Amino acid sequence: MRCVLCPRCELNYIIGNDEYCKVCLQELRGSAVQEPEELCSVCNENPVIPGRDICEACLREMNTTEGEDTEAAEAETHQQMAGIGEMDSVAQMDEIIPDVKEGDKEYGTLSNPMSLEDAREEEEEEDREDEDNADM
Repeated sequence: MRCVLCPRCELNYIIGNDEYCKVCLQELRGSAVQEPEELCSVCNENPVIPGRDICEACLREMNTTEGEDTEAAEAETHQQMAGIGEMDSVAQMDEIIPDVKEGDKEYGTLSNPMSLEDAREEEEEEDREDEDNADM
């Protein structure tokens, strides 16, 4: 027997001498194809809400528990923010900035200035030492 695509839907195959596939025959007779009813993934008892994977009862329960969790989280955040308000502002953190003025001899100088060429030579020397140590 040869399988042929249904001439009506062109999705399903017809086996034998049938005129249309089983799905099209059911639609033509007026009885729609009954899809199996999906059960809630949480409770496995009630049918799911269209477009979701949970039932209405579980959705309501989740929303109420989320509401309680949200209230607790908001209260905790409020307490944390109150603690932040007690901290010194950034403007009062002058002790971080060193007391170096433009007239000081240290102003604008580095403690150990190094040119790019010196840095490259130092890196190459370290690489050579690492290779020598790896060979041993």
